[in-house]
Amino acid sequence: MATEYSVRTRQSAPTRSTVALKAAMAVTGLIMVLFLLVHMYGNLKLFYGQAAFDDYAHHLRTVGEPFLPYAGALWIIRVVLVASVLIHIGAAVALWARSRRATGGRGGWRYESRRARRGVQRSYSSFTMRWGGVTIVLFVVYHLLHLTTDTIHPGGVSSSPYVRTVNGFGVWWVVLSYTAALIAIGFHLRHGFWAAFATLGANTSLRRRRHLNAWAVAVALVITIGFLVPPYVVLFGGIEA
Repeated sequence: MATEYSVRTRQSAPTRSTVALKAAMAVTGLIMVLFLLVHMYGNLKLFYGQAAFDDYAHHLRTVGEPFLPYAGALWIIRVVLVASVLIHIGAAVALWARSRRATGGRGGWRYESRRARRGVQRSYSSFTMRWGGVTIVLFVVYHLLHLTTDTIHPGGVSSSPYVRTVNGFGVWWVVLSYTAALIAIGFHLRHGFWAAFATLGANTSLRRRRHLNAWAVAVALVITIGFLVPPYVVLFGGIEA
């Protein structure tokens, strides 16, 4: 009996681990979606002028005072986001490696169906998840160096977050790189949002699958378009520093 129990334990452990990794990806992914929505809201304050945008940027550093030190809440958000990103990437890499081992290097091959005669069960969004994720990470590094730490400043140096942002979006190649990154984010969100809720148990019927798919498309479009509107309005002269 002890031997049988140990065998069953060894066989079930990988399954539990895979479920845990997928759940970790789902939860951390949804945390990042929430952050993107809030960040998008902040970006749209460009349309209210320099005072509103700079006040918003300053307010992020004073939230929670006097219970928290200056920028304390912002650092908590940063730590949660960094932890979410690291867990998300770590889980993704672990699942990808496990899939490669299980399928002999043919990770996308599963089973034949009417819509996938070759056995590849993928949409374009799911197909681009891996390299889209790499693109997003590289863009986030550039974005932080530009608009957070002010290490690089393609539009010119300024102590004002508003001026720095508007001047940056006035450079065509900055907007082009921003567009490419947002398209990658959109595809990533399209599949990731659906996969997250499916992992958490929302994909239990045809009706729910349709609703979940519609929500995934809507969230991806809202975030992508919401982030792209300000840079293009700036680029074409609708907002000036």
